[in-house]
Amino acid sequence: MTSTTEPGTTPAATGRKLAVPADLYHLPVLVTCGPGRATQASHSPVDGSLVGAVPVCTPDDVAAAVESARAAQREWAAVPLRERRAVVGRFHALLLQRDAEILDLVQAESGKSRLNAFEELADAALTAAYYRRTAGRFLRPARRTGAAPGLTRTVEYRIPKGVVGIISPWNYPLTLAVSDAIPALLAGNACVLKPDSQTPFTALLALELLREAGLPQDLFQIVTGDGPSLGPALINGADFLMFTGSSETGKVVAQQCAERLIGFSGELGGKNATLVLADADLDKAARGAAQGCFSNSGQLCISMERIYVHRAVFDDFLATFTEQVEGIRLGAGPGWDIDMGSLTGQRQLDRVSAHVEDARAKGARVITGGRPRPDLGPFFYEPTILTGVTGEMVVAREETFGPVVAVYQVEDNDEAVALANDSHYGLNASVWSARHGREVGRRLLAGTVNVNDGYSAAWASHDAPMGGMKDSGVGRRHGKEGILKYTEAQTIASQRLVPVGPPPGMTNVRYTRLVKGALTLMGRLR
Repeated sequence: MTSTTEPGTTPAATGRKLAVPADLYHLPVLVTCGPGRATQASHSPVDGSLVGAVPVCTPDDVAAAVESARAAQREWAAVPLRERRAVVGRFHALLLQRDAEILDLVQAESGKSRLNAFEELADAALTAAYYRRTAGRFLRPARRTGAAPGLTRTVEYRIPKGVVGIISPWNYPLTLAVSDAIPALLAGNACVLKPDSQTPFTALLALELLREAGLPQDLFQIVTGDGPSLGPALINGADFLMFTGSSETGKVVAQQCAERLIGFSGELGGKNATLVLADADLDKAARGAAQGCFSNSGQLCISMERIYVHRAVFDDFLATFTEQVEGIRLGAGPGWDIDMGSLTGQRQLDRVSAHVEDARAKGARVITGGRPRPDLGPFFYEPTILTGVTGEMVVAREETFGPVVAVYQVEDNDEAVALANDSHYGLNASVWSARHGREVGRRLLAGTVNVNDGYSAAWASHDAPMGGMKDSGVGRRHGKEGILKYTEAQTIASQRLVPVGPPPGMTNVRYTRLVKGALTLMGRLR
């Protein structure tokens, strides 16, 4: 059974309760909406307490937000990049200065542990620092080879899209609200964000910090309310849409974007696999797998839900992994000695419970965990290891998005790769091996692969692209792709001396012979 303190208590030693900011009441005024709107309450999954209430916006509110953001964007695009970078630099500093306030709010809204909340803050700060440093390199005009060397000067420019719509989920309310907005803003765009209804206040606090850092008033706007109502309105007005969420919803959003011929980028679902090869360091693999499976209570699109273990080390790995998982400390509150917090709501608890009970009823074995913990809070669920999972079980193929992992024995690396790839998802993967990690990783159909790490190595490599294959997404965040997707490529070619075509006095026949000779010569060059 998972290690905890006595029922009804947590491992936290400080005794301090989570505290939302004292002036939280003013944050809803940052929402773009008309007067007299109804409000929607947000409750903490930790104990059901009221976090606050925000307006329920309408499609007309979204249209107004896009219109005013578009007006602000025209001025922002003319602001020198050094001034845009300065705003992001000040925002980076404010994140670190207001860390305790931010962490309390993230925990209150999402139910995650203090450490997992800090990972969000660190990622947002890393994103700001990275793009502040690299935006000039990615966005500067680039010389390209012209039609006629020496006669054609060809330059590629990067033009902002205009208004970028962002739809962010509840599982990472800080980093997924701002990590896509920062490169979009640096590229000269405006942003309109629709955060999840469960976690609007973290996004609003981030907006407040951006404005305190000097971001123009209307450039980044937030609308709150019902996703099915506001999403289509945002797509109808925006020039590009960034979506993070389920694959099913992502496909609907992509279709709506396609009807308007606007760009779409989506990080979607995952059923990510860990491979433990025969030469793996089992202690490190077990610790890393526990972190990769149960961070943020498994509510992480790049977390691990399947583990394939070479038969030569299966028993030893399972024993060591089980010991690691049973040592995970569950609890609520601001204590740094809590490893795993709560699920975010009843829907997640129901889904996790249903997946485990279906597997149990069909013959799977629960090695550890497998039950909710109402003594700790309404939505706590123990980190759970299953074996004997077969294809007819829901947990075998559907994303659980919770603290549940199935462990399988395989005969060799080929079988592990084949089973890992046997999924319509392809977001993230992990390989544990002393000598063959990169070789096996290259065979996996996943957008990111971590060797001897669960997910952090690839995710935190901000200079490299991050995203999914197959049903796990379209486009990439991070790296140059993470900022260039918010721009249009514009080519300007300047011709001098003679035109591209037959010069005056030359017959068409003579001209085509000369061009053909030049093309023949070019084809022979290496």
